[in-house]
Amino acid sequence: MKHPEAVAITLAALARGTFVGRIWREGIGPAVVHVRDGRLIDITSRATPTMRDLCEGDDPPAAAANAKGEDLGPVAAFLEKPDAMLAPIDLQAVKAAGVTFATSMLERVIEEKARGNPALAAGIRADISGLIGDDLSKLVPGSPEAMALKAKLIERGAWSQYLEVGIGPDAEIFSKAQVMSAVGFGAEVGVHPVSSWNNPEPEAVLVVNSKGKIVGASLGNDVNLRDVEGRSALLLSKAKDNNASAALGPFIRLFDETFSIADVNAMDIALEVEGEDGFHLKGGSNMARISRSPASLAASTLNAHHQYPDGFVMFCGTVFAPTQDRGEKGKGFTHHLGDVVTVSNPLLGTLINTVRRTDQCKPWVFGASQLMRNLSGRGLL
Repeated sequence: MKHPEAVAITLAALARGTFVGRIWREGIGPAVVHVRDGRLIDITSRATPTMRDLCEGDDPPAAAANAKGEDLGPVAAFLEKPDAMLAPIDLQAVKAAGVTFATSMLERVIEEKARGNPALAAGIRADISGLIGDDLSKLVPGSPEAMALKAKLIERGAWSQYLEVGIGPDAEIFSKAQVMSAVGFGAEVGVHPVSSWNNPEPEAVLVVNSKGKIVGASLGNDVNLRDVEGRSALLLSKAKDNNASAALGPFIRLFDETFSIADVNAMDIALEVEGEDGFHLKGGSNMARISRSPASLAASTLNAHHQYPDGFVMFCGTVFAPTQDRGEKGKGFTHHLGDVVTVSNPLLGTLINTVRRTDQCKPWVFGASQLMRNLSGRGLL
């Protein structure tokens, strides 16, 4: 995979912070790696057999920096042979928050009203925006002002389940993918062939340990089937959780003196889609416009009512609304096979994936039981 600009962005980011990830070592298995001076160091050990274990420690950045390990070579070499790059998480649950931005909330309402038919989207978008506007970024979910708007919309017959989680008191938190099923940098991402209206979602991804502490962040692409969810919100799992439908990477940047939750709260995340048909889309997401803070999303997920003993990652949602037509006017954007999707940020690097059908992507075969057997066989458990 030759993407020199993306590699340059990633290498520049890696020089400024504490980055950890996972690679596949042929004949050995998955390895936890730390980036040092532009090189990958395999720090897998009995103390840190998994990324989960590293994130559970008292000081993950110090543990990574002080760990002894094997020098595997320059990072750039691994970014050019993406089959070696894995999602930088392993045993953590993969969660996502929906409807966290006003723009994406409106798009979910449109999907619902259109019943998954993209041809109806433009007209419904104009109607909904005219009724409630398109800038709700200053409206605090669950606040008296939000409840007043809710009452007004109910009176006008325009209420929606998406508005409920967008401006109501409770966040929408769902399982995006199964443990160990996420894919990493350079991998193919899957779109289910039943879908004819779908899109990438460029997102910041929080890494949270079992104690609820946010220890770092990564980039994510939450592949989404708009028509499937639009038919019924009860089909959310079918729309979201498919083979290779969750991509993360290329690395996790751990929180240290150079990087904190404040950086995540303010970051811009860029998106590009390049199609084999010559189509080119640019978009992105601005975390400063989020309606629910990333920290509040983490707190809504892990608390006295729900625990995650191996921690979790949280896709925080996106402001990106793919409305640019691709083909017939008024039908908006949808993926074509072969699309190259690039999600990037100067603080986190670049995540690149190529779109395929879910049944043409590599099947997910290496799960938690295979990981435990592999680590046991290497004397790491």
